[in-house]
Amino acid sequence: MPRPSLSISAATGWRTPAIMLMIMAAAMQIAFASWWTLIKNFAVEGIGLTGREIGFQESIREIPGFLSFLAIYVLFVMREQTLALVSLALLGIGVAITGWFPSAWGLYATTLLMSLGFHYYETMNQSLALQWLPRAEAPRIMGRILAVAGVAQLVAYGLIAIGWKTFELSFTAVFMIAGGTTLAIVLFLVFAFPDFREETPQLKKLVLRRRYWLYYALTFLAGARRQIFTVFAGLMMVQKFGYEVGDIALLFLINCAFNMLFAPKIGAMIVRFGERAALTVEYIGLIGVFLAYAFVENPWLAASLYVVDHAFFAMAIALKTYFQKIAAPADIAPSAGVAFTINHIAAVGIPASFGFIWLVSPSAVFLIGAAMATTSLILVRLIPRHPDEGVEVVWKSRPGLAPAE
Repeated sequence: MPRPSLSISAATGWRTPAIMLMIMAAAMQIAFASWWTLIKNFAVEGIGLTGREIGFQESIREIPGFLSFLAIYVLFVMREQTLALVSLALLGIGVAITGWFPSAWGLYATTLLMSLGFHYYETMNQSLALQWLPRAEAPRIMGRILAVAGVAQLVAYGLIAIGWKTFELSFTAVFMIAGGTTLAIVLFLVFAFPDFREETPQLKKLVLRRRYWLYYALTFLAGARRQIFTVFAGLMMVQKFGYEVGDIALLFLINCAFNMLFAPKIGAMIVRFGERAALTVEYIGLIGVFLAYAFVENPWLAASLYVVDHAFFAMAIALKTYFQKIAAPADIAPSAGVAFTINHIAAVGIPASFGFIWLVSPSAVFLIGAAMATTSLILVRLIPRHPDEGVEVVWKSRPGLAPAE
């Protein structure tokens, strides 16, 4: 029996696109946060792998992100909303079966399946959010979605921390519970929500437009910044300051709490002051954080920097809504896949290349990060105060319109 179809503007009550995006964000985090928390311990303690195999597994994990642009071709056979739900289901299945394949090749296979679901879900999620959410309120609603995702992360981390020793859970059991919960939520979404009709049909081809160059450049630099945080800031906490698993988990919990409390406020700030102002604050802050990383000697200050660094990720809402304002409505879906691929170019290259720099001078890694943040700041100042189609950068405005500034 076909599912009911409904236009976005006709959705009322709790069965709205915004609520669906929030529930999907929670479902994703339940599976992914649990997997992320346990996977290194599972690889070492459960399988007996070494750094060589784990490094190979990390590379495999990034392959679907690098190939996210291929999602546009899947849209020939299914709608974006359907692909988002299928991707969430693949993420749940990949996590649920991880513990049943305790070998290197088993880990590679389940990682690939999990990552395929995760990255294609993230690609479709970004596309749907930019299509479904009204431009005037998109940053505010995206902030609320981040807050819901933070709650889901907090629940996952907390239940693992409490239940691991209390109930003597196995890796297999936790992976099954996390993945199974995500699958159950996907089933709920399938039956509880209608198919929301596209207001603008999306192009079913790759889109690379010269007028989006500023968005592409900032997306690439954002991917580089994320790698410096996830790989090298965490490595500094462990190697230089001796932070243990419990200490890092506590920092993760603080980061989740920040998203819960402040992401909606950051979204509201973007609505009030605009994307350029928000991203300017982010990159000025990041320059300071990276410079401090390079020379910090106090473990408490390092922990504070780690939390502040993570806090700036919520500002990424502004980059998404900047693109929402400048993009042709039909370009959003194909551009989401291209953007994820651009973002992951850095994910493929930076960990390995910067790893060699790290061996010589850890401070140099963060000084390069500060230089990247400075470049981002310069580019951000090219964003118009009121971006729109044809008003993508401050030196270009359409005839008959007010100046971009």
